[in-house]
Amino acid sequence: MAKIYTKKTVVTKSMKPKKETISFLLNYSKALSFIKVGNMNIETVAN
Repeated sequence: MAKIYTKKTVVTKSMKPKKETISFLLNYSKALSFIKVGNMNIETVAN
């Protein structure tokens, strides 16, 4: 079991996200906002 945790994992090209995926996530996070109403948080996305 110890050998599994000591091996270094190699990042292959197939594991890297596409530029489109990164762009989508960044744009989504910019549009996402939270509004606190009382003790609740409301999530809104500005399209």
